[in-house]
Amino acid sequence: MSNDPILQPYQLKHLTLRNRIMMTSHEPAYPEDGMPKERYRAYHVERAKGGVAMTMTAGSAAVSKDSPPVFNNLLVYKDEVVPWMKDLTDAIHEHGAAVMIQLTHLGRRTRWDKEFWLPVVSPSHNREASHRAFPKKMEDWDIERIIKDYADAAERMKAGGMDGIELQAYGHLMDQFWSPLTNDLDGPYGGGIDNRLQFTFDVLTEIRKRVGSDFIVGVRYSGDECLEGGLTKEDGLSISKRLKDSGMIDFLNVVRGHIDTDAGLTDVIPIQGMANSPHLDFAGEIRAATNFPTFHGAKIPDVATARHAIASGKVDMVGMTRAHMTDPHVVRKIIEKREEEIRPCVGANYCLDRIYQGGAAYCIHNAATGRELDMPHIISKAEIRKKVVVVGTGPAGLEAARVAGERGHDVVVFEAADKPGGQVRLTAQNERRKEMISIIDWRMNQCAQHGVTFHFNTWAEVDTVQAENPDVVIIATGGLPDTEVLSRGNDLVVSSWDIISGDVKPGTNVLVFDDAGDHSGLQAAELIAQSGAKVEIMTPDRSFAPEVMAMNLVPYMRSMQKLDVTFTVTYRLAAVEKDGNHLTAHVGSDYGGVAKRRTVDQVVINHGTIPLDDLYFELKSASSNHGEMSHDQLIAGKPQSVVRNADGNFQLFRIGDAVSARNTHAAIYDALRLLKDI
Repeated sequence: MSNDPILQPYQLKHLTLRNRIMMTSHEPAYPEDGMPKERYRAYHVERAKGGVAMTMTAGSAAVSKDSPPVFNNLLVYKDEVVPWMKDLTDAIHEHGAAVMIQLTHLGRRTRWDKEFWLPVVSPSHNREASHRAFPKKMEDWDIERIIKDYADAAERMKAGGMDGIELQAYGHLMDQFWSPLTNDLDGPYGGGIDNRLQFTFDVLTEIRKRVGSDFIVGVRYSGDECLEGGLTKEDGLSISKRLKDSGMIDFLNVVRGHIDTDAGLTDVIPIQGMANSPHLDFAGEIRAATNFPTFHGAKIPDVATARHAIASGKVDMVGMTRAHMTDPHVVRKIIEKREEEIRPCVGANYCLDRIYQGGAAYCIHNAATGRELDMPHIISKAEIRKKVVVVGTGPAGLEAARVAGERGHDVVVFEAADKPGGQVRLTAQNERRKEMISIIDWRMNQCAQHGVTFHFNTWAEVDTVQAENPDVVIIATGGLPDTEVLSRGNDLVVSSWDIISGDVKPGTNVLVFDDAGDHSGLQAAELIAQSGAKVEIMTPDRSFAPEVMAMNLVPYMRSMQKLDVTFTVTYRLAAVEKDGNHLTAHVGSDYGGVAKRRTVDQVVINHGTIPLDDLYFELKSASSNHGEMSHDQLIAGKPQSVVRNADGNFQLFRIGDAVSARNTHAAIYDALRLLKDI
């Protein structure tokens, strides 16, 4: 038996959890028709295989038809969910993990123009900023109906073999009743705190009637809204004790804050550059005050912090959800004393930001997450050992080298710079985004384990590559900033990279024209503004930085709104000309009929990259496939077999930004799905 605190079993009622690490409730937006089908099941099963004690599905599953999911949640108001849930729970149990589900009614945290176009309901007419719907103030029959819906859903989950359920009470209907900011009802469900909690206890009472006293039921809730006029820490402690004393719940799952705005959500679920485990001590206070089973998870990405959370007695179960999206085998690697091999969560939040923008959750640097039916988390050995040459050590090149190395190939990598990383190394120069460098460091460590050879400060040319007698050549040379976007004056501008790298000093009155909408534009603008300059960020889009997405935008805004920064949307920079010691920027609009001017001393362009592909085209004619990649074979997970040149003795492929400007995840996915079959 291990003495490691996080590897100790935990007894929750009748349920023995094999260790202290769990995945908290979350919805990766993988359901099909609102059901947890094969893809959903494969995702959770992989984590069960990896050793997690318990996985919480759904964040959150909708119990009512007037709680339409805004990011592809499970629909547990449908009877047809039961057999799908049974398949899911059986598969997870087979690998030794427990499984629960989070149930909710979203209340005002949704939209009326989804699914059945029913009005959003809440205990007040107060609108939630994030989803913008003005709710109907609930009537008595709404309350009666939804209480029954909760109980019906709980009964379905028990029938589906779940080990328990969790009710969601932060930002959703249940705590919209709790908070004086969102409850304008008169008694019996409005007024004092006893009345505001009555809805929750009525729901719990009805659930217990259906599922009995043995079935596990918990609540995930905010113990402090951190909002003026909202629930206070003292309220949270009182609510915690009342929940325990009700005798109807078996665990508390504690968070802190509010999620009605992007900024509030980001404080509850922090991203990179923000403090790790910011609410752990608060959860510990709840645990100490109640002496009741307490769970918690919020940016606990590393094993050391998780170990401390358990060893110190702050919580009984620690959530490492995004960490398990990055590496589903965290626990197995701890057990095998291979902690240094855990793929690190870098807090990029690509997963959650995609969900809140209507997409499925993908990890920025594990392209197999969410694709378990097609992509491997563990790379198998190749039947035939090949010589693989990779050019470039950005995320695409390093992932190609890593996967080829794990396949057992002889891998040689060339890099013109003195260090690996490409654009990621540039990004990581920002103090707030320095965690990104772990994407590179982890791959370099993996490559070292698999004997990959690196040649830095080496500009690879045709002779360099061919001298290796390769069987496969991967061009992952990335791209260079594209600033040739104006009708005139392209020679007068600098790129966002020039600013971020420090190659060009910021001006004092700067126009940043950003029509790529990614991190580079904001990162450059922030750096310029921090130097004391006046900055205008201009974009032709309806909103700025759409590729950055909501939660990642929060730290930029908190920084730049305090500085001399102006944000201008729907205008396009057309031309720049010299005017003495200044520059005149000519501004138009895609909507037409606009001609404006700006007088500045520096213009910064962020317009993505142009592929650095000379070597690829120089090698193309000598390759057996002329660089062609069969998309059908790539998608089907079959080896590439295109032959266009019978005399060619190597296959040639290019990946990542050497093909076109995309992002880190796309570059890594390019490499994984190609190299796993070579």
